[in-house]
Amino acid sequence: MSHATTNKTTAPDSRPQPEVDRRPLARRRRNRVLLQVGCIVITLFMALPLYLIALSATSSRAALQTFPLSFIPNNFSLETMQTFLQSTGILPGLINSVQVGIFTLLLSLIIGVPAGYAVARFAFPGRDPYQLFLLFTRALPIVVLSVPLAQLFLQTGLYDSALAVVLLHTALALPTTILITSSVFLGVPRDVEEAARIFGCSPVQAFLKVVMPMAIPGIAAASIFTFVMSWNEVLGASILTLNQRTLPAQVLSSLAESPLAYRFAGGFLLVIPALIFIFFMRRYLTNMWGSTIR
Repeated sequence: MSHATTNKTTAPDSRPQPEVDRRPLARRRRNRVLLQVGCIVITLFMALPLYLIALSATSSRAALQTFPLSFIPNNFSLETMQTFLQSTGILPGLINSVQVGIFTLLLSLIIGVPAGYAVARFAFPGRDPYQLFLLFTRALPIVVLSVPLAQLFLQTGLYDSALAVVLLHTALALPTTILITSSVFLGVPRDVEEAARIFGCSPVQAFLKVVMPMAIPGIAAASIFTFVMSWNEVLGASILTLNQRTLPAQVLSSLAESPLAYRFAGGFLLVIPALIFIFFMRRYLTNMWGSTIR
């Protein structure tokens, strides 16, 4: 009797096991594939114009006159780029653009990062209307700011100088810099900063040694936006300068009636510095995306 009971208890269960529902896993894989395909399509959509501009700028003039144009580089030539760089005002405009972009970046960070920290950490009367006001100032057309500033700079002697363009670009970039950095500082735990102060750091030391390293990816994103905005801005620079123009303003004024090859060369030269700056800042953005995913 006991032997039969033992066999009964040790006998394997012959009932059929329920099938595993693999539909959620398949749906997740499909969504990931669609996401990757969408990223590839967007990348190609953004990279194709850059490739065409680079191809046209590094091709000979005879190759640009052929039809249909080849999408594969088969007639490489730097003659157009060399002639364009030797044109009047191009190299000074390039130097002015680099100076304006760097000083705009530094001034925007010096003012915008502490302002973003104050908005994120301190509750003061009118904080929400202040952030809304920042958005309203960013919505103003550039002409609304540049024309009164041109009159002011004429009276103060700053007209037709790189400083005038720096001040205008800083005014345009500050709202976005403050809003981006404030949202980044909100993501930094307050407990970490308070722990640093408990261990002997002053408020400034806690900000520089603890908060700033954790907010570097967001500050890098604001820096990229500021530099690219300053580099590409053309209308305000054209209004505020005559002889000390930035490269976009110089290209706009000098290439309006130029041959097509020189226009491609000017566009290619405008793209290169911004891409170089983004290339060196990309690792900070990668760190930010990685921390977000984790």
